[in-house]
Amino acid sequence: MSVPVFLADDLPGLSGDQITLAGPEGRHAATVRRLRAGERVDLTDGRGAVAECVVREVVGKDALRLDVLARRAVPPPEPRLIVVQGLPKGDRGELAVEMMTEAGVDVIVPWAAARCVTQWKGERAGKALARWRATAREAGKQARRFHLPEVAEQATTAGVVRLIKEAAAAAVLHEEAAEPLARLDLPASGDIVTVVGPEGGITDQEIALFRDAGATAALLGPTVLRTSTAGVAAAAVLLARTGRW
Repeated sequence: MSVPVFLADDLPGLSGDQITLAGPEGRHAATVRRLRAGERVDLTDGRGAVAECVVREVVGKDALRLDVLARRAVPPPEPRLIVVQGLPKGDRGELAVEMMTEAGVDVIVPWAAARCVTQWKGERAGKALARWRATAREAGKQARRFHLPEVAEQATTAGVVRLIKEAAAAAVLHEEAAEPLARLDLPASGDIVTVVGPEGGITDQEIALFRDAGATAALLGPTVLRTSTAGVAAAAVLLARTGRW
């Protein structure tokens, strides 16, 4: 069984140090995972720092005291993969975030596309974004990611255009494109931006704006995927081709 990962804002500096894992993470480790003395755990700050630990003792029902065995830093992966996700209906947004996090997507950008049925406005926007971020956090721990993905603020189409202009490579998934995503020229470093439209698809105007900004319209495959699964399928193609998989 793989070593469980827990998040900690402050990690001890040296091997031989001790740290107490408390709060929600400690409660989950002690009560849900039922970890006991002698078992291994890894702590991370989600930004690449890792402390390899072993449980010294369980403290009550909501904390563990850990001995630090080693410290290491995991470099961020290159190239960086950014997926712009048109807002799906219902809870399929959280499903998309969960799967893309497990696959290794580095940045997830919720996009208010013209044909989005779902609208993030006012208080609803804040709650929806918080759910996406909580989903990414939990999925990142499950997937043993030491660099947690960033879930950005909701982007407008103009914001997506700016992302594309700044990227080393960019693709817009489209069922009528002639160029397969699997043959897209990819950089060894920098940002790769992939745009996934909503259930209603991407408008001709959005496609034109993205192409003018430097994106390539790309065909993911012979079938039409749901917006909530297209992002992870595209990520699998790109991560394999860049050598990250």
